[in-house]
Amino acid sequence: MKQLFFLMGMLVVSAGVLAQERQRISFDEGWKFHLGDATDPHRDFNYTIGNILAKTGDAANTCIKMDFDDRDWTPVSLPHDWAVGLPFNHVHNGDVDAHGYHAVGALFPENSAGWYRKAFMVDRKDSGKRFVIQFDGIFRDSKVWVNNCYMGGHFSGYSGAAYDITDFLRYGGKNVIVVRVDASQYEGWFYEGAGIYRHTWLNEFDNTHFALNGGVYVHTASKGEDAEVTIETNIEGSGAETVSASILDRKGEMVAKGDGGATIALTVKKPVLWSLENPYLYRAVVLLHSGGRVIDSQTVRFGIRTVTVDKDKGLFLNGVPVKIQGVCCHQDHAGVGSALPDYLQYYRIGLLKEMGCNAYRTSHNAPTPELLDACDSLGMLVLDETRLLNSGAEYGADFEQQILRDRNHPSVFMWSIGNEEWVIQYSVTGKLIAQHQIDRQRRLDPSRTCTYAANVGNVWHGVNEVIPVRGFNYNLGGLDAYRKEHPDQPIMGTEVASTVSTRGIYIKDTVNAYVPDYDSVAPPWASTAEFWWRIAAERPWFMGGFAWTGFDYRGEPTPFQWPDINSHFGIMDMCGFPKTVYYYYQSWWTDKDMVHIAPNWNRTGKEEGKPVAVWVNTNAENVELFLNGKSLGKKEMPRNGHLEWMVPYTPGKLEAVAYKKGRKITAVEETTGEAYRIVVSSSSGGGVTVYNCAVVDKQGKEVPDAQNLLHFSVSGGARIIGVGNGDPSSHEADQYPEGGWQRHLFNGKCQVIVQSTGAAGPVVFTVTGEGLVAAQMKAGGGQ
Repeated sequence: MKQLFFLMGMLVVSAGVLAQERQRISFDEGWKFHLGDATDPHRDFNYTIGNILAKTGDAANTCIKMDFDDRDWTPVSLPHDWAVGLPFNHVHNGDVDAHGYHAVGALFPENSAGWYRKAFMVDRKDSGKRFVIQFDGIFRDSKVWVNNCYMGGHFSGYSGAAYDITDFLRYGGKNVIVVRVDASQYEGWFYEGAGIYRHTWLNEFDNTHFALNGGVYVHTASKGEDAEVTIETNIEGSGAETVSASILDRKGEMVAKGDGGATIALTVKKPVLWSLENPYLYRAVVLLHSGGRVIDSQTVRFGIRTVTVDKDKGLFLNGVPVKIQGVCCHQDHAGVGSALPDYLQYYRIGLLKEMGCNAYRTSHNAPTPELLDACDSLGMLVLDETRLLNSGAEYGADFEQQILRDRNHPSVFMWSIGNEEWVIQYSVTGKLIAQHQIDRQRRLDPSRTCTYAANVGNVWHGVNEVIPVRGFNYNLGGLDAYRKEHPDQPIMGTEVASTVSTRGIYIKDTVNAYVPDYDSVAPPWASTAEFWWRIAAERPWFMGGFAWTGFDYRGEPTPFQWPDINSHFGIMDMCGFPKTVYYYYQSWWTDKDMVHIAPNWNRTGKEEGKPVAVWVNTNAENVELFLNGKSLGKKEMPRNGHLEWMVPYTPGKLEAVAYKKGRKITAVEETTGEAYRIVVSSSSGGGVTVYNCAVVDKQGKEVPDAQNLLHFSVSGGARIIGVGNGDPSSHEADQYPEGGWQRHLFNGKCQVIVQSTGAAGPVVFTVTGEGLVAAQMKAGGGQ
């Protein structure tokens, strides 16, 4: 394989033993960044003043020029989201509100344009190859130059873009790539970030090669006890003679091989099927031959499974019925905004799996590829949604690119062609656009079907006339009537529930913009978790649905606005800390023994004797509640429901004792003392560690309402890249580029994300707080 190393700020690519085969080289390191200005050319390196379009290679004395001095620019690694580090600005504007009050967008031109530069080298030995720079996602409206020459631009913040830079390279010498990003125009109504917030790659391949996007398509079909694996290839260039393919199992052992033309059909004997419980992945190694040598190769991970949709019985995976226990999610996370390290995708999907979730809707845009990798590996179905219902040239091309990119992923079980297009979804125009997009999907991926997320209730006209699977966004009161009128159309809940709650807050607080942490409050257009899930569970023809949302996200503050800066819709907060509704879903979406009490049992002295609403979630048959050893009554658990008691507050021990199939299950909430010592837990992978911080009292009991200010540092080969605490009204910084990292606990918890720098030396993470015993954790474990 090729080796990469940095020399004097430039990426050097040296030839390797497999120079004849494709190379996909990470291009994330070694960038420089500087803010520009979306409206003032003088503050935007004279962009638009000098004519950079008159002659190829004439950069008109701007930062586009190769010899521009960028030594005072900020070094950054990709993915990079500059918006998450911007201050909050309380202005009265609907779009600013919806995007979480960060000072980015057209009202803040000084923060809404950014420039990236990177110097790199390509070995002279590779001068006969083709080089394509690939951006997985830039928000938004990007322009790209290489060596003073304009490569092209891309408007979308969610679909990737690629540019063949072969003709413009200087082999054996310095090359400079420059990217201008303009995030002035929002694309959605939620936090979207700004910058090159997904990975970037340098692709090198022969002049005859598999197409960069959609070059190898692997799809499967059952064949009795065996599976037929069809490999279709799309070859660009000329001179290739044959294609060969091998299929390897998880151990790397070959289970099938063959060769032929552009399409090869192979048989895998008695395959291990990809499923939610056992997400088994095979690899297809596909080689392109010419003149007796390999000139290109692609390795594709894929799963062997069947997905069928039945109008009367719902969804089937490998012939087994599956009720969709899904969530919708936006793509940002506490501390890092939209620029998530790969491991955070796995971390988030793991939290959802633990809850019992089995499906994920990419609301409302093409996801980052690493999310789909995580879903493939961990066993999570994906409803893959495009940004906009639009069959025009640009959005139509985006949808095609999304299908070509994502169709090899076994986790993707269905496509969504759009969401709540209230202007056109009732109309003939909407119907015609939908037909075009449906035809496009069937042509590029006949192995799957599609839906559309419609917030129209029992309405047939427009998009719903032609969509293969009817998607319901809320309006479940019209579900049965629609089913009766259209019994031949399968139905799923594309967006349901929308409970609003704030982790660890149990009263309505309009000053701080908090909502009680029960499954009790929902906007007028939505419902609680319990309301929708009862409907789904009782109707076999209803495939299930996707709750809004798995996690809180920046922007779209509901039901309050400022000081609220993010949504309250999450089943978990922005850090992934569970709210009470998490345990409702876990009780009915899993069979694990569980019981959970809400609220915590810390109160002020003024509240003693006042009634407290106590909720218990469990999948046991019955629950008896005890306060300081005294029974408060035993209740039977209603199917798909929860239990409630009104309990006069007395400090001490609140205990729920439940019985499930004869087994005793208990949960306890106790009054604690003051915070005494910091405790840290961690989860890590791929060079990233998520540290979750809490405090305990002198008896070792976690203090659930603690709000202490904590300070963080890391030594060794790692750096902190973001902090958060799940507080939807916090205006603390998510990032501290100059150091001095800190964050208040919010109801007992906060989170720190640490990333490896690759430097040598043991990594030690330290947390301190005034009056608290500090905590230290070495990489890989122990405090």
